[in-house]
Amino acid sequence: MSAHDRLRIAVVGVGNWGLQHARVLAAREDVDFRAVVGRNPERVARRAEAFGVRGYTDVAAMIEAERPDLICVSLPNEQHFAPTLDLIKAGIPLFVEKPLVFDLAEADALIEAASQRDLFFAINFNHRYARPVVMARHAIDAGRLGAMTFASWRFGGEGGLSHPFNNLIETQCHGFDMLEFLVGPIVSVMAEMTDITEAGTFRTMALSLRFANGAVGSLIGSYDTSYAYPDTHRVEISGTAGRLLIEDTVRRFTFNAAGSETAEVWQAGYFNDRDRSFYLTFDAHMDAVIAALQAGEPPPVHARAGRRALMLADAAIRSFKSGTRIAVESESYDPAVRPPLSAAPANP
Repeated sequence: MSAHDRLRIAVVGVGNWGLQHARVLAAREDVDFRAVVGRNPERVARRAEAFGVRGYTDVAAMIEAERPDLICVSLPNEQHFAPTLDLIKAGIPLFVEKPLVFDLAEADALIEAASQRDLFFAINFNHRYARPVVMARHAIDAGRLGAMTFASWRFGGEGGLSHPFNNLIETQCHGFDMLEFLVGPIVSVMAEMTDITEAGTFRTMALSLRFANGAVGSLIGSYDTSYAYPDTHRVEISGTAGRLLIEDTVRRFTFNAAGSETAEVWQAGYFNDRDRSFYLTFDAHMDAVIAALQAGEPPPVHARAGRRALMLADAAIRSFKSGTRIAVESESYDPAVRPPLSAAPANP
């Protein structure tokens, strides 16, 4: 592929997930990875040298010099709004990291600004691209679970203290997105949370959920546990015809037909490093993002999904503070959050 045909892409952010963006882009033959941008000149220089690209500490200067077709944005979680809004105003297609922002008014401002410009605006909910998740979605869409009756999500690890609801917004956004991706829209939330380990910071929570299809569910999330624990992540969805499990996002998928003691199990084979790696779920998402951009299609996961997850987190916070069940307006659910799957997974 000639340099003229390749997409010119830059990365804003030189942290860990900025490194993942750089890793993926540098390996692609259809990408001309041009530049990295960050605030710290030394870190920028190291990252630029590592990948053989140019480094900048000024986004506007980078855009002027490199004319990127896409900018990947991976900034500290609570510093997303202003830089993202500036990039939207520059009119460059964007692929941003989660969470979208921490404030609904800011989320609305970003979505509106991008909509006014008809801008390609993708967000990295990479959990959707894990092989067990894809298999779960296909099983559900094929009717193998029958009528879904309950769904549970549990995800625990370590995290920061910079916001009272850090875990809920920056990590459990994956839970909200995944439950709606598999089960459909959530229509009400009731929450309990605890600050037992850090006064004023609610690092562990248990949510009770109701879905539009009549199923009920739960979400348990925590920064008071460890990503080192086996089975730190689990999704269980049960229906009238069967039950499925997703273990540690990429480790194992299991399906049991109702009444059957025999399970169908998938886990990555000896040479299948791609499907056993959590980080490589991002490679699969980048495949879809670049394909959509090249085809002039909408993003595979629009930033509206980030706004939706934040809205559900906000409902959970209001429920916790008021001690009441909070209804979520069904008309705010965006069908793009749960698009149809186009193909069956390989090696099912």
